[in-house]
Amino acid sequence: MEKERNFFKTVCNIAIPVTLQCMLQSSFSMADQIMIGRLGSVSIAGVGLAGKFLSIFNVVVAAIAAVAGIMIAQYMGKKEKRAVSSSFMLNLLVAIGLAILFTLICAVFPSEIMSVYSKKAATVEVAASYLRILSVTFFPIAISTLVATLLRCMEKASLPLYASIFAAVVNTGLNYVLIFGKFGMPKLGVSGAAIATVISQLANVGCICIMFLLINRKKETHISLSFSIKGVGAKQYLSMLLPLLFTELMWSLGENVYAIIYGNIGTNECAAMTLTNPIQGLLIGALSGLAQAAGIIIGKELGKNEFESAYEKAKKLMIYGLMGSIVLSLLLILLSPYYVQIYHVEKEVKTVGIQLLIAFAIISPVKVQNMILGGGIIRSGGKTKYVMVIDMVGTWLIGVPLGFLTAFVFHLPIPYVYFILSLEECVRLLMGLIVFRKKGWMHSLESEEVYS
Repeated sequence: MEKERNFFKTVCNIAIPVTLQCMLQSSFSMADQIMIGRLGSVSIAGVGLAGKFLSIFNVVVAAIAAVAGIMIAQYMGKKEKRAVSSSFMLNLLVAIGLAILFTLICAVFPSEIMSVYSKKAATVEVAASYLRILSVTFFPIAISTLVATLLRCMEKASLPLYASIFAAVVNTGLNYVLIFGKFGMPKLGVSGAAIATVISQLANVGCICIMFLLINRKKETHISLSFSIKGVGAKQYLSMLLPLLFTELMWSLGENVYAIIYGNIGTNECAAMTLTNPIQGLLIGALSGLAQAAGIIIGKELGKNEFESAYEKAKKLMIYGLMGSIVLSLLLILLSPYYVQIYHVEKEVKTVGIQLLIAFAIISPVKVQNMILGGGIIRSGGKTKYVMVIDMVGTWLIGVPLGFLTAFVFHLPIPYVYFILSLEECVRLLMGLIVFRKKGWMHSLESEEVYS
């Protein structure tokens, strides 16, 4: 009983701050969407499409952070602080290099990128303007994501939450001022929203770095950081990073293909999908902390070679996720008609938005299980090839073909297109459960032993 309470306490210490952070970001994103929505369907569609391309960078950085989390958690389990430092610095340098690349691409070719997503000239113009300004955020996002990963592995997950609260308040306040031209400021519309995001990301990275430096001064939590990456095996590192980078990149490209499908169905349909994004992020974010907790807790158990304990704790985490996701899905179905009313868009857009939210609510419990299983548990052992195969099959062999068939061959309405292509989540879950039960993912980075 005492072990059970300690386990639940550890899960809460990691999961609750991460969950609150994700929900907070989604809530403020919802406020942003509402303000942008007052500018009309073209603006909200343009920002939504630009956000899809920006998500490519976010998921790739998240993949690098995931590898950092795997390494840091396992080495903390082994109590090897030097390896923890090397792992963090190596992944930070990789993330910064990626940020420089994306910044150059988005600053130089925004219109060319956005023209792939939509053929509507007005939508492309809005999206390109938004994307060019947002390219400034890649560098601070890379740094803050990696530092947040280190803090969570140190079981200081509340610190990234505090930084996010500060940044979200800054972002929402500046959105109001810059979008609508309040307090004597010029009315900048979508460009104002982009500028507000840039400033808030700079505030976030500054805040989180200051807090890390303060916590790292304490003897009991101190980690000596240097630019040395000695002790990190190149072969082992690349065997984790490359499959995960490829996985996240291809998954994000798949999501962008979905966005292209939605964008070509029609502007109203695209706007309806965009206005559902914040609430989707809010619901998934409400349980994303369990995936983070799974990666850290199971990783530390594997680092200590406690394989049986890792397996049992993984099962408990999946049960927690299933129960929570069912409750949240039922609430979403009940509240979806009220949610769409806060947007100043056409009645048709609201109607389609409700249908999309119901479809999302039905598939959501499966999405959450995949997030915890593939995004936390299976990858915690460093065997990221398993995750790569599962995601490639789900996205590119199931989801994308179903999307094209339903949208452009059968010409189904967008709620049916979304629901049918989302059935690829069921295929992912089946494959993930098979991998989980075989236990080949249970791996210690130092000993190279595999549980069987």
